[in-house]
Amino acid sequence: MHLENESPLVKKTAAFVKDVLLVAEGGHDWQHIQRVVQNAQQIATKEACNMEIVLLGALLHDIADSKFHGGDEGKGPAITGSFLDRAEAPPQVTEHVVQIIRNVSYSGGITRDFYSIELAIVQDADRLDALGAIGIARAFNYGGFKNRLIFDPAVPPVKYSDKEAYKNNTAPTINHFYEKLLLLKDGMHTETAKAMAKQRHMFMETFLEQFFNEVGSPAFSI
Repeated sequence: MHLENESPLVKKTAAFVKDVLLVAEGGHDWQHIQRVVQNAQQIATKEACNMEIVLLGALLHDIADSKFHGGDEGKGPAITGSFLDRAEAPPQVTEHVVQIIRNVSYSGGITRDFYSIELAIVQDADRLDALGAIGIARAFNYGGFKNRLIFDPAVPPVKYSDKEAYKNNTAPTINHFYEKLLLLKDGMHTETAKAMAKQRHMFMETFLEQFFNEVGSPAFSI
């Protein structure tokens, strides 16, 4: 991650996030943030956007992921706003970044009442890190963290009826590919992310084909 030419606010934010996530779960740690920032930079170079807002959003997007804070979806935006105020960010910057943090998650999506190209870029960048080889690694890391089964042929994937049902599920990790990860490709907003997602999606399909061959069970379908 190269931030040498970025603003003092971006550099200060990177140091803050790195410190806060020092002991975070392995799929949502500082390395994850670095990858999302790199993805966001790559996407943003092809879009008309505010690069500082993109970088701040990418750096802070998992500062307090609700699934590690008792489902509290307000903690991340609150920490973000408080930090940016202390860092003397312009009020319009703080408000925009807080909106990104409030709306970036998969379960939250891009809402009807807020949209910006910067939000779309950060969301694409974050979703890309849930695909491909790193996406596979992160899925099983989180499944182990939550002590979930790897696979149970008697528990098929489901389509969740609402956000709470999605957040509260305890299904085996393989189900997560069908309930979320394989759906991400078609939810990308930018052309750059769509192209990047296509290759990573194909890699996951290859992995799943091999997985079901080895366990000797029919593959699930989306």
